Formats: sequence, structure tokens, C-alpha cells
Amino acid sequence: MVYPYSKGWFIKELKNAGITHHPVEKRKLENYKTHIIRSLWMEKVKNKQK
Repeated sequence: MVYPYSKGWFIKELKNAGITHHPVEKRKLENYKTHIIRSLWMEKVKNKQK
């Protein structure tokens, strides 16, 4: 179970959108802290839903 807005939830949402690695550094998402993953989610996924 993944709690909403936790690190795992952000990673799951990004992977559902087709993003598995950081776009600039090309490392796996799991290596980053939550605030970096959240900002990436805000840029890529949330803004596309509007």
C-alpha cells in the first residue's frame, strides 16, 4: 500500500506516466529525495492534467 503524496506514491505516478529516470541526470528515481521527485512530478504529470 502506498500512502498518497509519499515518496512511493510520487514514484508510482511518474512511472505510470512513463518516466523511470531523472531527465537530466539519468539516474533512477529511487535514488532521489522526496522533494526532488515531487517537483519533477509537478512539472511533468500534474501540469499535463490541467
